[in-house]
Amino acid sequence: MSGMSRTSDGLDARRKKALFRAWHRGTREMDLVFGRFADAEIAALDEGELAAFEALMEEADAESFKWVTGAAVVPTEHDTPLFARVRRYGAIV
Repeated sequence: MSGMSRTSDGLDARRKKALFRAWHRGTREMDLVFGRFADAEIAALDEGELAAFEALMEEADAESFKWVTGAAVVPTEHDTPLFARVRRYGAIV
């Protein structure tokens, strides 16, 4: 899979923005990690999870990629069950 497979139909404005941002990162690797996660889970995230995902996407792609691949320790504020779910989408990057 190389790009967004989900449409934004049926999503509220905040989730549409998060879905778009997930697929339009600074690096292709993080497009694939965040984008695939968003395609699969954006509609089901509760408000807290959505806020955590938005905060995670504020981080630099280079750092996020290191956390996803295990090359660096995940900061406490992002070391959450949500991040563990995101990380699974990085297993094939």
